[in-house]
Amino acid sequence: MTEAGGSVPFRSPAPSRYCHVGRRSPRSRPGGHLPAAAGGGRNTDVTPVTAPGPAGTPAGPPDGGLTLLVIEDDPAGSLSVPELADMTVVAGKPVRIRTARNLTEAERLLTDDVHCVLLDLDLPAADGAAGELEALRRVLRLAPGHAVLALTSGNDAERAAEAVRVGAQDYLCRDELDGPVLSRAVRYAVERKRADLAQRQLTESRLRAQENARLERGLLPNPLLDGSELSFAARYRPGRSRALLGGDFYDTVRTPDGTVRAMIGDVCGHGPDEAALGVELRIAWRALTLAGLSGEALLGTLQEVLEHERADHEIFATLCMLDIAPDGRSAGLHLAGHPAPLLARGGEEPRLLPQDGGGPALGLLAGARWPRLDVGLGGSWSLLMYTDGLIEGRVGAGARRLGQEGMVEMIGRRMKEGLAGEELLDAAVAEVRALNGGELTDDLAVLLLDRAGRLGR
Repeated sequence: MTEAGGSVPFRSPAPSRYCHVGRRSPRSRPGGHLPAAAGGGRNTDVTPVTAPGPAGTPAGPPDGGLTLLVIEDDPAGSLSVPELADMTVVAGKPVRIRTARNLTEAERLLTDDVHCVLLDLDLPAADGAAGELEALRRVLRLAPGHAVLALTSGNDAERAAEAVRVGAQDYLCRDELDGPVLSRAVRYAVERKRADLAQRQLTESRLRAQENARLERGLLPNPLLDGSELSFAARYRPGRSRALLGGDFYDTVRTPDGTVRAMIGDVCGHGPDEAALGVELRIAWRALTLAGLSGEALLGTLQEVLEHERADHEIFATLCMLDIAPDGRSAGLHLAGHPAPLLARGGEEPRLLPQDGGGPALGLLAGARWPRLDVGLGGSWSLLMYTDGLIEGRVGAGARRLGQEGMVEMIGRRMKEGLAGEELLDAAVAEVRALNGGELTDDLAVLLLDRAGRLGR
């Protein structure tokens, strides 16, 4: 018996062959019967169907069986697929069989626990819809996550092959069919559909990842240093897994008067919202710089941008800004709750620039001030600007952090080894990760500006 508006009798199975796209037809077993189930005779009763699973996903019953929905127009009240009577077991697991005589009834029975649909290609599409395979196309629209088998007559192989091209997993010839063949076809169709869906999801994930990567790379800055004698290097590592952007941000711009303005900042928190805000602040800083703003006027306007764009009133951003004079021998430093840069000059140990005298992080206090600190640089120097991701990693398994003193010692040691520029940054980031015992959880950005030679030489 089957599930539908009532019980549907089956005729006796008959020997037949399997009609398959691109394969030779295997011979059927005599009598078309499945082997007897363990502990008894052939199982011809249909087990009740379990409740549906999550939307769009066929839900497996507790015994691991399958549910088959047969859609076939049969005015006489007797299905023309007698082999269904023998198909109560597939691969040793029970099969639930539902029947529908039209697409309207099939739509009602096509719940999430159905794994496979067996569709008669001669079934009218309903509502007078035209088209050779319109019924199949409608079923594919109704059941995009289900396996579909097309049922056709043996002399209609061309239409059957077209059904596979349209989207069916396979087709079966009505007059060359038996129970074992139908069982194998259902199992094959279900597994093929699962593989197709998994491959599609993998492809979509890869495309999304590639698209996101292109977008995020496009949002990272390209330094505007044309005409400057300074060399530039930077490294950036987001703390979020599989992301290219974090809440850290940096930029460097040379203005028409020859001043090189450099900035590095950090939005508090982690996640896509913080990353987006970091990009907005970086772009706003560049636009304001190119428009001629500098110093406290620029920082005050940037704070207004943050206040309007942040998702929460508790969000703030730290920032360090350097204005390097056209002759390269001095700079003005503005700190907004951010750690001070490291200065290295030839023949001297690296040291931190003064931290005292800065102002609060952006977004904390209305009407805040960020005083300028004038710094002498000399003729040959390198400046390292960084976010706290470089200094707050752990050292070993304990609670100890690298800190600014540890960073200064590390950079000094690497300088004595002769490292400079990008090699220096690569070595520093690698050592911080190694000391932390693995990937850092915080975003990390490091920017290096170098004048008249390389750091440590």
